[in-house]
Amino acid sequence: MRAVALGSLVVIGLVIAAVAAAPDRQDGLPARGVPIHFYPNAANSDLIAVSANVRDQYQQLTVIEPKQRRMAVYHIDFATGQPALKSVRSFEFDLQLNQFNAKDPLPEDIRSLLPPR
Repeated sequence: MRAVALGSLVVIGLVIAAVAAAPDRQDGLPARGVPIHFYPNAANSDLIAVSANVRDQYQQLTVIEPKQRRMAVYHIDFATGQPALKSVRSFEFDLQLNQFNAKDPLPEDIRSLLPPR
């Protein structure tokens, strides 16, 4: 159990280090998220990390664990380099919704326009 926790901390540390080394945009706008994938020989290689700069304030790092359908969001302060955990969420049940905050046309409206199969 300790080895798994330590491995997870190592992976998160590596992700934060890799994201911190990524080039910043000079215009202060959010950069496009760039996925960082870990090789199978890395500790807990099932994590996906996506980062984006938010103006000149912080870098947002989203770590996704697809097998258990969970995600965590960190903000890394540019001035101090300190990471702060902002949110953790299971999205397993989110993906079972047909719609949420959807606008017209809704999925069932579009389905009704299609010819029967």
